[in-house]
Amino acid sequence: MTAEIALEVKGIEKSFPGTKALSGVNFQLRQGEIHALVGENGAGKSTLMNIIDGIYQPDAGEIFVQGKKVQMKNPYDAQRCGIGFVHQEIALCPHVTVAENVYMSTINASHALFMNYKQFYQKTANVLKRLSPIKPDAMVRDLSISSQQVVEIAKALTLDCKILILDEPTAALTESETDALFAIMQSLKNQGISIIYISHRMAEVFTQCDRVSILRDGHYIGTYDVSETDSHTIVNKMVGRELSDLYPKKMAGRTEEHDVLLEVCHLSNGKRFKDINFKLYRGEILGLAGLVGAGRSEVAKAICGLHPRQHGEVIFQGQITNIKHYEDAIAQGLVYLTEDRKVEGVFLDLSIKQNISAMNVKQVSSNGFMDKTKEESQAQYFSKQLQVKCSSLAQKAASLSGGNQQKILIAKLLSVKPAVILIDEPTRGIDVGAKSEIHKLIRELANQGIGVIMISSELPEVIGMCDRVLVMHEGRQSGILTGEDITEQNIIRLASGL
Repeated sequence: MTAEIALEVKGIEKSFPGTKALSGVNFQLRQGEIHALVGENGAGKSTLMNIIDGIYQPDAGEIFVQGKKVQMKNPYDAQRCGIGFVHQEIALCPHVTVAENVYMSTINASHALFMNYKQFYQKTANVLKRLSPIKPDAMVRDLSISSQQVVEIAKALTLDCKILILDEPTAALTESETDALFAIMQSLKNQGISIIYISHRMAEVFTQCDRVSILRDGHYIGTYDVSETDSHTIVNKMVGRELSDLYPKKMAGRTEEHDVLLEVCHLSNGKRFKDINFKLYRGEILGLAGLVGAGRSEVAKAICGLHPRQHGEVIFQGQITNIKHYEDAIAQGLVYLTEDRKVEGVFLDLSIKQNISAMNVKQVSSNGFMDKTKEESQAQYFSKQLQVKCSSLAQKAASLSGGNQQKILIAKLLSVKPAVILIDEPTRGIDVGAKSEIHKLIRELANQGIGVIMISSELPEVIGMCDRVLVMHEGRQSGILTGEDITEQNIIRLASGL
């Protein structure tokens, strides 16, 4: 061990019933570096971080902090060793102030009759100076997601944090919020704090990190200097196979008028978007692109009755629709896949087969009662078609990887035999291998004649997947790109209102 190594784990092993989660994993974190940890869902990243943070106990292996062998019996031990863990799911109390959240453990441990809140506010203000101009007396519920994430980081820093673990920190952030977080990360790095950065986004790994370590199926694959490798190499080592075709072949340009599935004319809701016009052709993937807040999701939700619209018409398969509620859209064959998989999409506590049948219970019922045989048959059909990886159709959705949860959501939509699917952020929070599978699945649906409207904040995904791209800027349509004109430069130019 040398003085420049802030954290090292050697030969870490961990098993759960029926699963070998980690097999002899090694990892080194240098002083003052940002070190990416990557791997597919289920590779063991979270398990390793939970062991470092004392949440899990390893079956074998050693942990060293600043060259000293330590044992993390619980998260408090990790905190005393200077380790802070900012989880992907923010865990703050929304109904109290920023300062109370930052010093909650101190307040809870105190036996004083009265608390000196003025002192806590001052201490919090001193910590926040290093990060962001958030007021210590602000209520957490009034903060943006990015600001709440900063509060989580502040909590870690008040514990004299020397090692900071960030798990998918940009998953729910806008572009400007992401840039602000990156600036904070670089500032902390310059102060000598070491950061473990977990992300599925290769662009972030290569712009923000110094080194990258890869886990695959619970095994340590290797560590590489970011400056001496490339995303193609890292992705292939993550999945253990060549991913040369990340995006499937596009449609052959079938855009005759008789192939129009959906036409939107002068669609407006008066606030978030105005005068949107486009056609969606049979078998086409039409992208909705633009900066976060441009109104993309609102347009999609207005089309299928999830949000109100004030003006305009939606013509579906040649008929003007009268969609007032989402149930009306489903009945006509228009369905929407939400961007918030865990909150609005999957029923985490229900089984796979219950999730798939949830959108149309009538078709798996007989005489008003659920027909278990029909439900099982339907679930078997779609899980096979979509190649859902599971031990049983009775398995709860919460236990599935993000990619398989997304497949369950798509299966639920397909169960009602839609003609048009509106898909919002289809690969958010899932690994590169699963992304490739979802991309191929979406293209297969289009090849079967289904019209797809796809919203994505990842420009490579928009460019690689979409046959045409409608770009929005501040609630208005700024252009439609086709063919070779679908480039990053053109999309950014239109999305920026230039």
